[in-house]
Amino acid sequence: MASSPLGRPTRGTTGTNRLRRNDRWIAASTAFRQASDPLVVDLGYGASGVTAFELATRLTKVRADAEVIGFELDPARVATARAQLEGVRAGLTNFSPDLPVSFSRGGFEVPLTGGRRPAVIRAMNVLRQYDEADVRDAWRSMAARLSHDGMLCEGTCDEIGRIASWIDISSTGEPLRFTISLRLAELEHPGVVAERLPKALIHRNVPGERIHDLLVGLDREWERAAPLSTFGATQRFLATATALKEHGWPVQGGRARWKLGELTVDWDAVAPR
Repeated sequence: MASSPLGRPTRGTTGTNRLRRNDRWIAASTAFRQASDPLVVDLGYGASGVTAFELATRLTKVRADAEVIGFELDPARVATARAQLEGVRAGLTNFSPDLPVSFSRGGFEVPLTGGRRPAVIRAMNVLRQYDEADVRDAWRSMAARLSHDGMLCEGTCDEIGRIASWIDISSTGEPLRFTISLRLAELEHPGVVAERLPKALIHRNVPGERIHDLLVGLDREWERAAPLSTFGATQRFLATATALKEHGWPVQGGRARWKLGELTVDWDAVAPR
């Protein structure tokens, strides 16, 4: 148990499948798939341990040796998650009784024992109440605990997991990539992600900033692709991503990721000026 965990309490809001898009991203990441120790930390999981259970379920489908540890500042939240885990172990839920999950008290210091270093630290909806000036220090604190090739994934999503964005950060604390992930069905315009940008970007969505340019361009190409709506939102988003790339945006990945409603760009393309 950490005697003085680093960080501020979150609101604790969570829910079933809220982080499914981020789970999928982590499961596909090189940091996880190629890790010598596929340990993933769910930092600030909230008032329920369900996101850690879901993450472990999805990760073990990719690597049977995956493990998830959830950390929270509040001892009461840790106690709640451990009680939920007892129900999982007893076979009282839809999760596997032998799910490789545990819970402990901790914050940005990520107090793992035995010298272990996680392949991935997930910190979704953790920095929302912080000042932008505090973000870099938080990144560095968490990233310092990663394995050499590990990844910190920090971002924000809406309450039901249909709109999300996150930043991948290296073990040196440097941001690498920015990703948006949207449920395409019934999507009116992809710029809606502006409401759920990570703390490092949410106040930068103003004229003159790169993230603003990206979101304006994203909505513009989405509107231009409107005729493809006849063939479905997926085809419309594919055309949108393709057009952005053709216009010089450093869009990563390809159709397989775009079909999921994901769009990833180099961090330098959206970094605050």
